[in-house]
Amino acid sequence: MKQRERVAKKRRSKSKAKAAKKRAPYLLPEFAALYKPLKMPVTLRLDADIVAWFKKQGQGYQTRINQALRKLMTGDRKRTG
Repeated sequence: MKQRERVAKKRRSKSKAKAAKKRAPYLLPEFAALYKPLKMPVTLRLDADIVAWFKKQGQGYQTRINQALRKLMTGDRKRTG
Protein backbone atom coordinates (compact mmCIF):
# COMPACT_ATOMS: atom_id res chain seq x y z
CA MET A 1 0.00 0.00 0.00
CA LYS A 2 1.31 3.43 -0.92
CA GLN A 3 1.95 5.95 1.79
CA ARG A 4 0.68 9.47 1.25
CA GLU A 5 3.08 12.34 1.50
CA ARG A 6 2.28 14.82 4.21
CA VAL A 7 1.71 18.32 2.96
CA ALA A 8 2.52 21.13 5.34
CA LYS A 9 -0.39 23.48 5.87
CA LYS A 10 0.19 27.19 5.74
CA ARG A 11 -0.12 28.76 9.13
CA ARG A 12 -1.82 32.09 9.25
CA SER A 13 0.00 34.59 11.37
CA LYS A 14 -2.21 37.27 12.84
CA SER A 15 -1.66 39.57 15.69
CA LYS A 16 -3.38 38.50 18.90
CA ALA A 17 -5.50 41.64 18.90
CA LYS A 18 -6.83 40.96 15.39
CA ALA A 19 -7.51 37.32 16.24
CA ALA A 20 -9.33 38.30 19.44
CA LYS A 21 -11.40 40.92 17.62
CA LYS A 22 -12.41 38.39 14.98
CA ARG A 23 -13.21 35.75 17.61
CA ALA A 24 -15.43 37.93 19.80
CA PRO A 25 -16.17 41.30 18.16
CA TYR A 26 -19.10 41.92 20.51
CA LEU A 27 -16.82 42.00 23.60
CA LEU A 28 -14.49 44.71 24.82
CA PRO A 29 -11.01 44.23 23.32
CA GLU A 30 -9.37 43.51 26.68
CA PHE A 31 -11.84 40.68 27.35
CA ALA A 32 -12.06 39.38 23.78
CA ALA A 33 -8.47 38.09 23.95
CA LEU A 34 -9.41 35.94 26.96
CA TYR A 35 -12.77 34.68 25.70
CA LYS A 36 -12.99 31.44 23.79
CA PRO A 37 -16.52 30.08 23.40
CA LEU A 38 -17.18 26.45 24.16
CA LYS A 39 -17.89 24.56 20.95
CA MET A 40 -20.49 21.80 20.84
CA PRO A 41 -20.81 19.35 17.95
CA VAL A 42 -24.36 19.19 16.61
CA THR A 43 -26.14 17.76 13.63
CA LEU A 44 -28.05 20.49 11.87
CA ARG A 45 -30.16 20.07 8.77
CA LEU A 46 -30.00 23.12 6.52
CA ASP A 47 -31.40 23.75 3.05
CA ALA A 48 -28.96 22.76 0.32
CA ASP A 49 -28.99 26.22 -1.29
CA ILE A 50 -27.99 27.87 1.99
CA VAL A 51 -25.05 25.50 2.50
CA ALA A 52 -24.00 25.96 -1.14
CA TRP A 53 -24.06 29.75 -0.73
CA PHE A 54 -21.82 29.64 2.34
CA LYS A 55 -19.46 27.09 0.74
CA LYS A 56 -19.20 29.21 -2.43
CA GLN A 57 -17.59 31.95 -0.35
CA GLY A 58 -14.62 29.67 0.42
CA GLN A 59 -13.16 27.86 3.38
CA GLY A 60 -14.61 28.43 6.82
CA TYR A 61 -18.26 28.12 5.88
CA GLN A 62 -19.18 26.58 9.24
CA THR A 63 -17.56 29.50 11.05
CA ARG A 64 -19.49 31.97 8.88
CA ILE A 65 -22.76 30.14 9.59
CA ASN A 66 -21.94 30.36 13.31
CA GLN A 67 -21.18 34.09 12.97
CA ALA A 68 -24.48 34.69 11.16
CA LEU A 69 -26.40 32.89 13.90
CA ARG A 70 -24.51 34.82 16.61
CA LYS A 71 -25.31 38.12 14.87
CA LEU A 72 -28.98 37.16 14.80
CA MET A 73 -28.85 36.13 18.47
CA THR A 74 -27.16 39.34 19.66
CA GLY A 75 -29.60 41.44 17.61
CA ASP A 76 -32.50 39.65 19.25
CA ARG A 77 -31.02 40.28 22.70
CA LYS A 78 -30.83 44.02 21.97
CA ARG A 79 -34.48 44.11 20.84
CA THR A 80 -35.90 42.17 23.77
CA GLY A 81 -33.51 43.21 26.53
